[in-house]
Amino acid sequence: MPRKYLIVGLGNVGLDYAGTRHNIGFDVVDVLATRHAADWVPARYAFTTSFRLKGRIVHMIKPTTFMNRSGQAVRYWMQQHRVEPEQLLVILDDVSIPLCRIRLRPKGGSAGHNGLQDVIDHLGTDRFPRLRIGIGNDYPRGRQVDYVLGRWTPEEQQKLKEILPASADAAETFVLAGIQTAMNRYNAKVVCDDDLS
Repeated sequence: MPRKYLIVGLGNVGLDYAGTRHNIGFDVVDVLATRHAADWVPARYAFTTSFRLKGRIVHMIKPTTFMNRSGQAVRYWMQQHRVEPEQLLVILDDVSIPLCRIRLRPKGGSAGHNGLQDVIDHLGTDRFPRLRIGIGNDYPRGRQVDYVLGRWTPEEQQKLKEILPASADAAETFVLAGIQTAMNRYNAKVVCDDDLS
């Protein structure tokens, strides 16, 4: 029986949220879907798709429940596909990580990310892998919500051309080689030129 995985991109559905920093999880799974010629289809709580990667079955979802209620979709599709927490990878934005850096972890708290916290709450555990993608924190005090729901600057959009494929590579490495190898390969890596000047 092929090993199965569930990769979850966190984000908000709708044109109002497309191209915002908070939706980078959606953007990464879109890269993976394009790379593997996998078409998204609307389904319960999420858009879903699947592909094979060297004998492994990779299911992916983009929850349609909105960011702060992502957990319901994740729990439902884990049950549907009979995926264990260690075969789950949640991809999300992180303001505490600089742009051009990504960080994988096998478990841990939400660090204030409401979407990730809802996943933890619905699963009843924080022991599942996650890929945090740095979006930086270049915003005035008290304006974090405006920043994460804001759109990328033209300079940042250029950097996304490197950040998104590198993040997709990291997700594939997780599937093929495990969380530890993916961490060793990507957690110390600068995935794009981080000079915005």
